[in-house]
Amino acid sequence: QVQLVESGGGLVQTGDSLRLSCAASGLTFSRYGMGWFRQAPGKERAFVASIDWSGGVTYYEDSVKGRFTISRHNARNTVYLQMNSLKPEDTAVYYCAARRTEWSGYSGDPIDFGSWGQGTQVTVSS
Repeated sequence: QVQLVESGGGLVQTGDSLRLSCAASGLTFSRYGMGWFRQAPGKERAFVASIDWSGGVTYYEDSVKGRFTISRHNARNTVYLQMNSLKPEDTAVYYCAARRTEWSGYSGDPIDFGSWGQGTQVTVSS
């Protein structure tokens, strides 16, 4: 079955950077669009960024545009989220997700993603 394992979270200060990684197995990774979502305490899971199967097209939630960058390395079966200029409001559990269907593009709708990781905590102190 599909397994997604996130890593790279931690406790940082405002303005710092982090890079999250998500290692995928159990699927032909290069055929699937991928996404990052986050869930803050007491809030719904929310879209952060998405990338198509080729890595050529990306899509971001407005509040992270210009600060976060999603990328992928298909030979390593890994998707990344580079997060710069972190703010306290970025504090959340971050989840990696894979699209339900092959050759899929980007999407910001959680319903389009069929496999999810266990999440990694990112805490930004002020």
